Amino acid sequence: MKRLRPISFAQVEIDDEFWSKRQQTNRTATLPHLFEELERAGNIPNLRLAAEGKREGYQGPVYMDSDLYKALEAAAYVLKRYPDDPIRVKVDEVIDILERAQQPDGYLNSYFQVVAPDKRWSNLRDWHELYCAGHLIEAAVAHYHATGSERLLNIARRFADYIDSVFGAGKRLGYCGHPEIELALFRLYEATGETRYTQLAEFFLLNRGRKIFAQEHNTPLEEYDGAIWQDNLPLLEHREIVGHAVRAAYLFAGATDLAAYTDDDALRERLLQMLLRVWDNTINKRRYITGGIGNEPKHEGFTADYELPNRTAYQETCASIALIFWAHRLGRLLGEARFYDALERALYNGALAGISLDGKRFFYVNPLESDGTHHRKAWYGCACCPPNIARLLASLGDYIYAQSDDALYVNLYIGGRVRVELGGKPLTLEARTGYPWQESVALRVVESAAGRFKLMLRLPAWCDAPELRLNGEPIAVRRVDGYAVIEREWAAGDAVELRLPMPPVLMEAHPRVEADRWQVALQRGPVVYCLEETDQPAPLTHLAVRRDHPLHSIWEPELLNGVVVVEGMAELLEDDAAWGDALYRPLRERSLKPFRAIPYYAWDHRRPCPMRVWVQGV
Repeated sequence: MKRLRPISFAQVEIDDEFWSKRQQTNRTATLPHLFEELERAGNIPNLRLAAEGKREGYQGPVYMDSDLYKALEAAAYVLKRYPDDPIRVKVDEVIDILERAQQPDGYLNSYFQVVAPDKRWSNLRDWHELYCAGHLIEAAVAHYHATGSERLLNIARRFADYIDSVFGAGKRLGYCGHPEIELALFRLYEATGETRYTQLAEFFLLNRGRKIFAQEHNTPLEEYDGAIWQDNLPLLEHREIVGHAVRAAYLFAGATDLAAYTDDDALRERLLQMLLRVWDNTINKRRYITGGIGNEPKHEGFTADYELPNRTAYQETCASIALIFWAHRLGRLLGEARFYDALERALYNGALAGISLDGKRFFYVNPLESDGTHHRKAWYGCACCPPNIARLLASLGDYIYAQSDDALYVNLYIGGRVRVELGGKPLTLEARTGYPWQESVALRVVESAAGRFKLMLRLPAWCDAPELRLNGEPIAVRRVDGYAVIEREWAAGDAVELRLPMPPVLMEAHPRVEADRWQVALQRGPVVYCLEETDQPAPLTHLAVRRDHPLHSIWEPELLNGVVVVEGMAELLEDDAAWGDALYRPLRERSLKPFRAIPYYAWDHRRPCPMRVWVQGV
């Protein structure tokens, strides 16, 4: 097992034609918007009430604290690169409130301090106490790494220590209905070196499936189905992804962390067997072409293999983000590019669609077909997605690179610089690219005292014929685990060019995906496309894409902040007027007209109109 070491956002400077604009919008528009809404909706006022010892005035659902903590985490990443950003004032104000609100024993949760102080830990399934604590911990670790300050970290440690005093071996049996704290405890261990936190995470993970929620809610075991909370089976027995999509992916991300950190080889092997079983089920039978997961609204999750409806697709933004977290961990653990292929697909499509180009409106649900009535909103009563996409965009530097003792892995093609040490010696690598619109990635060694090492370049599964040049000369592509490997004595000035041809292609779905049978979707490189009716010569229901006509990529710098559109030819069905009173008639030749497709992430930015990812193909 390779187990790659992470390379932190703090070591990466992003300077990229595509992502820098999104990160700047996230900093200057999204974050101020988030904190305005968190004030208006009550998230921050709730904690003020707790700090003041008040017992009334609470607003919103029980998990309100978590949305604030995700926004704090996003702000922390921004402060690493922009320490004087105005958001620092708000961050410091919130930390002040949290310091005053925290109870002497370390407990901190505005709902239970203001509304129900006698109800602590009385409904682990539904009341999100451990979930909120997890997001506080993750924000604290990010803030510590970004600023060096331990103020928020100390709050999180006191809360974690209190939780550890309640739950664990020989103490209370329990786990949260919404997995999250497991990921947070592993991050807290990384920041502090305190092994109690990994032990507590292991306790939560390995005891899950004991069906304690049935007892908690007086449900007879024969009537209990704990799948929505992943409480239906012990962790190691899972064979498919079930229940609530975000909870499931968070759980398996935490299990992947456990596989990475445990010293028990037998446990690690069993965890890996389970994780790869469930991963294969997720990716090969229950994932949308846009990279998201969760097909049904009732439980925000899964039903059956290949059941992937388009109009009613749930594909929650948080679920795409959760899949990214899980893929990132599996990629680091096993050193295989396929996990970053899944990460990239979710990032450029399912997740990125969740936020508008201006950074102030959000999708909670991301269907693959709309009648023109589904739109992003400025906020939600359950506002988990807006701060979640904000923290993902702000922390993008975490996902680009990884390293082993003798190799630097490039997992995403995003322009900028990375500074690492290989073998205790400094290395600085620069990337320049117009990805995902342009096909070439130029990498240059700016500084290297590392001598001989391997540069591992992910070869995306969508690319059939990658090309490599080293210092201007073509070289053979040597493949290992989905990466191109270049091993040599490196020196400053050495340059690598990777070309990833990305012609637009028509995609088809497995025939068991009934919703997509006889239909096609468009993809170019990592980007999945859709058709909006505003661009077409006829209603979407009257279009059938011709498979035998070429597809063309066209750069449109003024459209949707600059995108490559894809154009081709489609047959047009005649409207009712052309049919007259006829119900049937001999088959006629149909007229051909050009159609235009835009990136899925950019839909719903112009006039309201129908949209489809999958369209009829002939």
